[in-house]
Amino acid sequence: MATTFLSKEEVAEMTGRVQRSAQTRELTHMGVIHKLRADGSVLVLRAHVEQLLGYQSEAKKKPPEHVPNWAAAVDSERPAAKRKQ
Repeated sequence: MATTFLSKEEVAEMTGRVQRSAQTRELTHMGVIHKLRADGSVLVLRAHVEQLLGYQSEAKKKPPEHVPNWAAAVDSERPAAKRKQ
């Protein structure tokens, strides 16, 4: 299961930078909202990055659109005596 925040490794991979100051500069350039923790590490919400990059999780995907039951439509046109009971 994915965590709420990107890991240190994921932030480094995303930014292509190792130093925290360079990471924050790159994140700002990319429009990624981030915070600095008291220990100096960079905090980035996974959901924000996924939204920016256009990712849509399985849980958030639209349900399939309603598909008409054509068999029922054809059956309703038959005389009542010939319909399946």
